[in-house]
Amino acid sequence: MEELKISSLYSLDETIAAELFTGVTYPWEVLPKIKDFIIALGKTLPAEKFDEVKENVWIAKSANVYPTAHINGPAIIDEEAEVRHCAFIRGNAIVGKGAVVGNSTELKNVVLFNKVQVPHYNYVGDSVLGFKAHMGAGSITSNVKSDKTLVKVHTGNGDLETGLKKFGAMLGDNVEVGCNSVLNPGTVIGKSTNIYPTSMVRGFVPANSIYKTKTEIAEKY
Repeated sequence: MEELKISSLYSLDETIAAELFTGVTYPWEVLPKIKDFIIALGKTLPAEKFDEVKENVWIAKSANVYPTAHINGPAIIDEEAEVRHCAFIRGNAIVGKGAVVGNSTELKNVVLFNKVQVPHYNYVGDSVLGFKAHMGAGSITSNVKSDKTLVKVHTGNGDLETGLKKFGAMLGDNVEVGCNSVLNPGTVIGKSTNIYPTSMVRGFVPANSIYKTKTEIAEKY
């Protein structure tokens, strides 16, 4: 499934975590590796650009972190990122250059590429969001199935086993998710696709599409 591979979804020159994706095919394969990767990378970050504000939490000097935000480690907040009022970073999180983590947004075990925006009341867990991906107000990733079984990625050509109990969403570069949408476990959205507000999405949505409903997905022209 070429469309679901890292090379089809992401511009790896737009993340400090490019090496995390070395040697894997599908982006969800990095989810169990994020914690250890952050700790190893953080120890190499230049002191003239980053402060280790507490154990395993590195924040760029040029980042803007509001005093009411709470950040658990391990975490890296890259240059010129903004972490706003009452944001809650639970740990295992990389926030890319110029990214925005908004008020009352919660992150857990995620990689946000550069310029990602999760600006208003979002929950993003066990997910990878590509360059300039944007989640509208109130949109969330659901990262555990209700029956607690392992997550599969549903595609038109059959299911892909992930072996993961927790898997939110993989958003390609420039994906736009409308307000109050729910991305169910195992969602993968191709580059430059738009998701209508209040959508419930499951499985793979092709690149350059407009997702209106499960049965109405239009190709962009």
